[in-house]
Amino acid sequence: MLSRTKYHRSGPDYRFGEQVDFLDIKTTFGFYHVRVGRWVTKEESKLAANLVFDSLADLAFILNLPPKAIGLRETLSLAFGHGGRKGVQAHYDVNHRQLALAKNAGAGALAHEFWHAFDHYIADKVFVYSDTKNLFASELWLKDQPMFEHPLNERLNQLFGVAFLEQGGVESSDYVRNGIKLDKDLGTKYYSLPTELMARAFESSIEFYQGIQNSYLVSGTINSSTKISNIFPDTQHKELIFKAIIDYFNPLGMALSTEK
Repeated sequence: MLSRTKYHRSGPDYRFGEQVDFLDIKTTFGFYHVRVGRWVTKEESKLAANLVFDSLADLAFILNLPPKAIGLRETLSLAFGHGGRKGVQAHYDVNHRQLALAKNAGAGALAHEFWHAFDHYIADKVFVYSDTKNLFASELWLKDQPMFEHPLNERLNQLFGVAFLEQGGVESSDYVRNGIKLDKDLGTKYYSLPTELMARAFESSIEFYQGIQNSYLVSGTINSSTKISNIFPDTQHKELIFKAIIDYFNPLGMALSTEK
């Protein structure tokens, strides 16, 4: 059963204490479609709507984005308690461009999955590549694909460089090397994927931000309960990544805010 007492949040009261629903989320954040699973009760839906609304509003606030930008120009859909994967908190469905949250286990993964959605959405806006349908910007960056010339694209280029490379921009960062080593030790191919490296870098930087704390938006990157160590950037690296994130999203948000 979904329970508000499980989650900690410290941030602005965007709703002024009012109850919202998933239709409010759709219109406020510009989603293409929002779907709630049939097994979600009315009480669960009401509680979840408030938690999701506050989390998306916090994310927009931190990134200095207009709330409607979260829906990625109405190309992104949101599902709650519908279309999830067994044993998975949340996931981004690349084929349907859908961010899906599990009813009882989706908390803490929202920032991670939003980055996946953004990483996918932005690929064909940034890279000169013939087929970006199912590719992500982080993948194309590591493949050294050419980028369209634009000041924002240069800032995104810098963000990837800060995350993936040591200062100076030549060798792989310790964070990347740790992911490669972990996959080698476990016999997997997950922790070193560019998409997952960037999603973990993004979510851990959002949790690192001191102005707002929201365990429904992101949790577990600072005091990780996992037995696996070094899956997130260290504190010094996180500071650099967060600065690069803001340096990219701040002018993006300003540009979007001036659009008619």
